Amino acid sequence: MRRLILEEPFSRSALLSRRLAAFAVAVAMIGVAAARAGIDPPAALAVLGGSIGLAAAAVVCALLAFVIIWRTGRQGAGQATAGLLLALLLVAYPAYLIVKMAHLPRLTDLSTDLADPPIFSTSRAALAARGGAAPQSLPAAKRRAQAAAFPKILPILLDLEGNEAYGAVLKAVAASGWKIVEQTPPGGRMGIGHIDAIARSMILGFPSDITIRVRPLTDQTRVDIRSASRFGPFDFGVNQRNIAVFEASLEAQVDKK
Repeated sequence: MRRLILEEPFSRSALLSRRLAAFAVAVAMIGVAAARAGIDPPAALAVLGGSIGLAAAAVVCALLAFVIIWRTGRQGAGQATAGLLLALLLVAYPAYLIVKMAHLPRLTDLSTDLADPPIFSTSRAALAARGGAAPQSLPAAKRRAQAAAFPKILPILLDLEGNEAYGAVLKAVAASGWKIVEQTPPGGRMGIGHIDAIARSMILGFPSDITIRVRPLTDQTRVDIRSASRFGPFDFGVNQRNIAVFEASLEAQVDKK
């Protein structure tokens, strides 16, 4: 005589958790693709925000499914676990950014020279490359905040003559993966060289505007860099990282000489 074995039904919350998490990942990928394609950043961020909301809902459904499964013996623990892990992976990076935001000052523009920050070019070519963006001078309050938060961001002194230092700076910018939009070697009446470039964030590709000043001295050359985020009230450490990347690349170029 055959026995009819009735399987316990699946928890609907478990199935919903997995589906919501998968949908959240798909929405996040669309948001990232839109951001990297240069589509309206607020719109791209709105899409990404929607994906985070979906991931949060997936977490809630997964936790609810675990309670139901524990109490009723229903199936779906695997689906709930998959949904929970996928959702947590999706919200991990935004959570990391929120933690950084809580510990970093409200700055979007950093410079190695706070007394006389390098000035961004306002030529037609530079403005066109930056989409019309022209970072303004740093207010005194922002300069004091940077000095307190990032005391190790200082001018760079090279034991090289001006043109040699300028060549090393160009190579360092290229090694950093930045796009040069304008460049002028040292010389002329002021004797100062400058480079304007655009750096992009690793994941979303949001632009930061870079300007570098090369000032020949008697026996050295002073290099100052300024990095300004184009969007948002926080830079999430991007400008500090841009300056650190440039300094490391420049040091590597100088060491080759």
